[in-house]
Amino acid sequence: MKVQSGDRPLRIVALGGGTGLHGLLNGLHRRGDDLTAIITVADDGGSSGRLRKDFEIPPPGDIRNCLVALSDADPILGELFQYRFEDSMLEGHAFGNLFIAVLTRLTGDFRGAIERARALLGVRGRVIPATETMVVLVAEHPDGSKSTGEQVISLSGKPIRSIRLVPVPPPVSQEIVDAIESADLVVLGPGSLYTSIIPNLLVPGMVEALNRSKAPIVVVSNLMTQPGETDGFDAIDHLEALTRLDPSPRVEAVIVPSDRACDRLMDLYAEAGSFPVTLDSARAAEDELLVLRTPVIEDGPQIRHDPLKLAEGVHEIYARIRSRGVNA
Repeated sequence: MKVQSGDRPLRIVALGGGTGLHGLLNGLHRRGDDLTAIITVADDGGSSGRLRKDFEIPPPGDIRNCLVALSDADPILGELFQYRFEDSMLEGHAFGNLFIAVLTRLTGDFRGAIERARALLGVRGRVIPATETMVVLVAEHPDGSKSTGEQVISLSGKPIRSIRLVPVPPPVSQEIVDAIESADLVVLGPGSLYTSIIPNLLVPGMVEALNRSKAPIVVVSNLMTQPGETDGFDAIDHLEALTRLDPSPRVEAVIVPSDRACDRLMDLYAEAGSFPVTLDSARAAEDELLVLRTPVIEDGPQIRHDPLKLAEGVHEIYARIRSRGVNA
């Protein structure tokens, strides 16, 4: 089901980071939607973390992934940007990360470097960092302890009571505000709740821009819980973590899987402490959420969203929202 607004492609703003957002953008891109991706810049691990430290720039990894997802160029260019060195002093670095870092050094402009990479890759759509400030995540745990940095938070194995950006970045850019205000639909996720989705919402003015927009906001449920971060969370628990933000974004609808991965994969994930994210229908009804249950799981070696199935689900939920007159 392809939904357009009038005679133009559907304008969708997606917020997040990581492999989940890459898959969503790839599927929507293949359907011809007009896309803007707003990307978290709090990553401090791997190649991105090393370049962040050495070049004193925001981490380029999630931005690189999204540029490739939206590329119309020769596929070899996408493979080039995703190429990861396996030996020498460059071991672990993705070529695209190095490209963006060097461009930033040459031009002195991280945002400009992204635009040049965008042009080279023939990107149809926009990829915008949530902030260009060098921020880190600080999480507070129920026992009163704190973890600083995305990698430390992910490895802490502790539930998270609250999370913030340090330093507090400047207000969200006018470019982002304009994209949100002109959107037909806003999609949050899929992605790590505390390290991919919420960091975008912590940028001052981001939630206010979302709530001013006439575009409905849809959350794509994660498929599996994250050990130490979202143990025992169902889809509504994920949403309630968003409502505890001050200010908090309104959410009209949620997409949840109606299928499940094979038993072999489920067992492997269970051994690592990761379990399916379920949905309590009664709690969803209390919150007056529109729920779309649809098959979205990819057939592969990992439990991930299938890009085209997820894109189909996004279009279907938008059609349902319009049919019942919610912010559309």
